[in-house]
Amino acid sequence: MSSQAPVAPQRPNFIIFVADQLRADYLPGFNPQTPVRSPALDRLAAQGVRFGQVFTQHSVCSPSRVSFLTGLYPHVHGHRTLQYLLTPQDPNFLRTFKDNGYHVVHAGARGDTFGPGAAEVSLHEHGFADTGITDLRDFIKPKPHGEPGSLARAHYEGERDATAVDFDEQVIRTAQAWLAGAPKAPWVLYIPLLSPHPPFAAAQPWFSHYPRDAMPLPRHGSGAMPAFHHPLATRHGWDRLRPWQWQELRAVYAGMVSRLDSLIGRVMDTHAQHSGGRPAYTAFFSDHGEYLGDYGLAEKWPAGVEECLVRTPVIIAGPGIAQGAQCDALVELIDLFPTLLDLAGIRAQHDHFGRAFTACLRDPSEPHRQAVFSEGGFRREEAALMERGGYPYDLKSQLQHEQPETVGKVVALRTREWTYVWRLYEPAQLFDRLNDPHERHNLADEPGYVHVQQQLMARVLRWLVETADVIDPGQQQRFVAVELPRPGHGSLPRSHAT
Repeated sequence: MSSQAPVAPQRPNFIIFVADQLRADYLPGFNPQTPVRSPALDRLAAQGVRFGQVFTQHSVCSPSRVSFLTGLYPHVHGHRTLQYLLTPQDPNFLRTFKDNGYHVVHAGARGDTFGPGAAEVSLHEHGFADTGITDLRDFIKPKPHGEPGSLARAHYEGERDATAVDFDEQVIRTAQAWLAGAPKAPWVLYIPLLSPHPPFAAAQPWFSHYPRDAMPLPRHGSGAMPAFHHPLATRHGWDRLRPWQWQELRAVYAGMVSRLDSLIGRVMDTHAQHSGGRPAYTAFFSDHGEYLGDYGLAEKWPAGVEECLVRTPVIIAGPGIAQGAQCDALVELIDLFPTLLDLAGIRAQHDHFGRAFTACLRDPSEPHRQAVFSEGGFRREEAALMERGGYPYDLKSQLQHEQPETVGKVVALRTREWTYVWRLYEPAQLFDRLNDPHERHNLADEPGYVHVQQQLMARVLRWLVETADVIDPGQQQRFVAVELPRPGHGSLPRSHAT
């Protein structure tokens, strides 16, 4: 009989797509009523599990990305601005893959995640296959300024030149070229895209892909709304936009979503051609959502925690995963990377708050979290750290600096039954998620809900205390030697002291 040792299973590869500013309800797998079509993502979902109740921890790009890559809430280390990015000292999950023998590739260069020196310790490859492109700034061109009340002030640009090669096209070309020559070592291909982030613009055929009158109209709320809603809308003139104008904007956004889907399909096809039979997992998600006219607003806000901003679609497919399934367990976006690491048989060594939901991949009926949290905003005293953007972000920036209370710190707690929003400078909000899943009707001022709010506020307090900080296990030494002169001996060397 043969005494040959059993062959160890191959470690799986990972393809990770990150959309930007994609609402979950603009994908048919998450909202059957949407007119949007996404055949590539439908194909991916048929091979895996869709998660419909995933909430990001921040509604702005950089804080969200730092959070889901570290497993830390934005408040833990103060990663709450566009500029405060990952440092070389910050543990992150891509670095965890790298430290455990994975070849880690970042397709493209966005500039909103890694600070100086952080990418070098976390990745093996970074940037574009086209060496003539440096980063996202190479694709930003000056635009004529729109007047308040115009669609241009709602970040709408309309039809784009079909011959122009944009950021996402270059990222996809980079990913396809890399996959064609991928190494035999296990790898992670991380593909952060820009779509469907504003400006709302698309080339043909995507610009005309959807009839404007097929687009649903924006949602509006009742009861007390956050203080930033009204001034943000009136400064930009969004309160003057007609329903057909919002439908125009939404139709172009929908076209951008379908175009994003086609790009993802190209990478999936390329991987199928070059996979070599090695097992692989594919994950797709978005960093946050978009207003699209809901509450009379466009784009996003640093203290915005509305459902349309913080609910994100997640799809994971691969070997051993339930196929064509929907999971409605409550999940935080910081849970995604610990789940991928778990699929690789890796455990992160740093202290974090993410929880792997691997059990839900095998059995989508499994529960996960009892509550999920999102946050944002600033203290008044932090006004100098708030955004100072040029057009088309100038009016938004001005409001933050002139009225810092409108961007005050906020925490949103969601359970199966309730959404509770606590704001530093404003009254709380309460929504009945079972009967009002899009959180349109604020119940906080109605009688009969005081006890519910007290219970939820206590949960927010407990969460803040539990997650206030993490201890660096490397800082444990006491009585360290200090190379300084002794008091009263000036700059004399210690050997001359009497």
